Amino acid sequence: VRCFAGTKETAFIYAVTSAGLVHSVTRSCSAGNMTECSCDTSLRHGGSASEGWHWGGCSDDIHYGMSFSRKFLDVPLKNLTGKSGSGLAAMNRHNNEAGRQAVAKLMSVDCRCHGVSGSCAVKTCWKTMSSFEKIGRFLKDKYENSIQISDRLKKKLRRKEKSQRKIPIGKEDLLYVNKSPNYCVEDQKLGIPGTQGRECNRTSEGPDGCNLLCCGRGYNTHVVRHVERCECKFIWCCYVRCRRCETMTDVHTCK
Repeated sequence: VRCFAGTKETAFIYAVTSAGLVHSVTRSCSAGNMTECSCDTSLRHGGSASEGWHWGGCSDDIHYGMSFSRKFLDVPLKNLTGKSGSGLAAMNRHNNEAGRQAVAKLMSVDCRCHGVSGSCAVKTCWKTMSSFEKIGRFLKDKYENSIQISDRLKKKLRRKEKSQRKIPIGKEDLLYVNKSPNYCVEDQKLGIPGTQGRECNRTSEGPDGCNLLCCGRGYNTHVVRHVERCECKFIWCCYVRCRRCETMTDVHTCK
């Protein structure tokens, strides 16, 4: 991470780590696995009786999870000294908070119906976190639209583009200072292995696909022979008899 300090990838790592800590701690609270916290008690006895619902169940206490994450992840960053270090630390603290805000933003309300013959005359509702997969997709979108900021930190974090300085930076935005290196080509000094020789999926349009992973260089195809035991049967008594099965598969690797 030190080699690529201040890049979009580093920003995503800080955000997803912070979000993961909030999610994990809050889940443990709701499950009763921690003595310091439990369900969110601030919602008890609330709701709208006239509308036929009330708070109940076990709402996720995201407030404790976010507080724990700030103490665990942000305090060490505040202890960094030096002009350049303080600027990176402020940016990293912002990206930590962006991860936490993602968990909070995607909180949802679940309800359970009560009534005769399954009717929904009365509902019990509680707040719950989204799946971490959904949170990850949200942060991936923020990564794709991350904002480059000035490396000269003054009183606050500022956009690098002067024409966009008046546009405020949101709490949920991911920030970076340095442009990402070229991960396609090997660079031993930076510790980048490149993608030459990487196995890829010819039919995939995703990140594992040959078009994207091979960075437009194309790919080689070779046939790999697999030999394994198959159609095994237990013979009385007492051994297992198997056949040797051979399969041929196409393997694609980046040029």
